[in-house]
Amino acid sequence: MASAKTLFGTDGIRGIAGRDLTAGLAFGVGRAAGESAGGGRVLVGMDTRPSGRELSSALRAGLESAGAEPVDLGVIPAGGISYLTVAAGAAMGVVISASHNPAPYNGIKLLGADGAKLPDGVEAEISERVLPADDEWSAPERGDSPGSAWPEGVDLYLDWLADSVSADLSGLSVVVDCANGAAFRAAPRVLRALGVETQTTGDCSDGSSINHRCGATHPEWVASLSGGRIGLALDGDADRLIAVDETGAIVDGDFLMAILARHLQRNGRLEPPLVVATVMSNLGFNLAMASRGIETALTRVGDRYVREEMVRRGAVLGGEQSGHIIFGNLAVTGDGLLTALQLLEVVALSGKRLAKLRSGAMERFPQVLVNVEVERPREVEGFPEIWEAVSRVGEELGETGRVLVRPSGTEPVVRVMIECRESELAERYAHDLAGVIAAAMDQPAMERE
Repeated sequence: MASAKTLFGTDGIRGIAGRDLTAGLAFGVGRAAGESAGGGRVLVGMDTRPSGRELSSALRAGLESAGAEPVDLGVIPAGGISYLTVAAGAAMGVVISASHNPAPYNGIKLLGADGAKLPDGVEAEISERVLPADDEWSAPERGDSPGSAWPEGVDLYLDWLADSVSADLSGLSVVVDCANGAAFRAAPRVLRALGVETQTTGDCSDGSSINHRCGATHPEWVASLSGGRIGLALDGDADRLIAVDETGAIVDGDFLMAILARHLQRNGRLEPPLVVATVMSNLGFNLAMASRGIETALTRVGDRYVREEMVRRGAVLGGEQSGHIIFGNLAVTGDGLLTALQLLEVVALSGKRLAKLRSGAMERFPQVLVNVEVERPREVEGFPEIWEAVSRVGEELGETGRVLVRPSGTEPVVRVMIECRESELAERYAHDLAGVIAAAMDQPAMERE
């Protein structure tokens, strides 16, 4: 059984289903979460992964054993679980998904009564309640599904999404890549309900190919199909969006935030004039915001930390380069479908092609990201030779570049990111630093992302 220190990562619990994330662990987390919530209804939804049904059932059994009332939402985007948790007055929400990871992985994300991811301290408390004996739990032979089911919940969520749009979207045409995940039904339903001409891809329901060469981590797939239309690429739990413009150019989270911030500012709705981003956002984004008098507040990686800073500063827009976008006046967590609709609204109201909005939003600095596979990425902090090398590179780059080294919270890798005006220089520095890390931590594998 994982310890309280390591049970929850940057984005919940995550690992290979059946090995790192067993039904017993899911039962234990459910029981511990139910105790922490003090009873009441807990909504549980999932993506399409083959392991999802077993894990959901086990977690709901754990909730029920602690006196909570589990409600099965079935396959539904993560944003829908967040919205319905609040709308139904539930004590907690649970997302069974490993987001952008491949099919063998799965995960558990816990949401509070406000629909937002739980603070680190609450997750640590729940971790402490998980017992070694929980891992021995097995499903009863009769196989009844714990709690009640609420399959109609997704309809309320889609109605809310549609109501968030005030513009006429009927003249738009898109290709939406559902990543063979949670939005395979929801995405085309809401888009077509709003009159958007919609072609789907990545709309398989069995989850065995979730995120495989498709979705937000592989936007080149939807770009290959877009044919002069806007492409919308979601990930496995549909909490992030990467778009593709009419020319096939990628519109990542930084460009999305820049486009949305400019639109909100023009309409007097960006108050305060502030956008919250993470340390992974491109330097070009920061400069573009500064040129318009918009402050950029940077947080550590993770949309929960973006949300916390948004609340602290009263910001109405924040997000990550990876496509998690949070609209402070609409939601408390990233929602790829909501982001897609808000983006299409900007396109419709501006009368401009997304390609035009993209080119005018910001200039992207060359950014190189290299992943170094290591067994214990968090131990990178304890190697002074690595940080001496990082400091040297930072000094050489000066104010026209940036270096970032950090352990991943979701994968066994240390990420090296270099930005500067010259792509070849960024490549050289990134691979030099990756070599230092690999040598210091005795792990030779490096992967260009």
